[in-house]
Amino acid sequence: MSVNHRIPDYDLDEMLVVTAPEQLRALADPLRGALLDLLLERAATVTEMAQAVDRPKSSIAYHVNLLVDAGLMRVVRTRRVRAIDERYYGRVARTYYVGVLSRPEDKQVVSGMNGIAAAVAESAAAHAADELRCTLVHARIPIEEVRAFWAEVQEVARRFAQIPRSGDQVYGFVAGLYPTDAPTLPPPADSDPERDQP
Repeated sequence: MSVNHRIPDYDLDEMLVVTAPEQLRALADPLRGALLDLLLERAATVTEMAQAVDRPKSSIAYHVNLLVDAGLMRVVRTRRVRAIDERYYGRVARTYYVGVLSRPEDKQVVSGMNGIAAAVAESAAAHAADELRCTLVHARIPIEEVRAFWAEVQEVARRFAQIPRSGDQVYGFVAGLYPTDAPTLPPPADSDPERDQP
């Protein structure tokens, strides 16, 4: 798998821990999430983003300004076009990580941000066409292993986002790690020497 370390085409931090209410509200909106996702490919103008999501430029400008004010998006370069400065926007960070929240209203906002639920809806057509690739595995593991494994998953997602852009199809990648009530086996009984014989 070829990885381009210059995707997107501007400098950005690897991660921003998000806890401010205005940032959480900004991230919770699906359209603003789509705009931020577009900017993982390259910097873009309001006009380009509006074309990509098939929305009016004025509506996209409103959402871009909200994301800029929340500190999640910024102007990464400008270009002079017929006496007008055209602004190109980029993300502040490659990954936005929701940090520890203490306010109940912030927890309520975040509860609506479920990437797996969005992926379920988005992947329905691929599932119907037998083009969905997925796996679900359960494991009883200690929290330290959960943290280490999740760091590896984030690295895979980062590599996925940096694959050079080409082709006609956009693919989604979703990963989730969550506690469940899945059954587990009881602790093993003491070894039975007769059973252990070959």
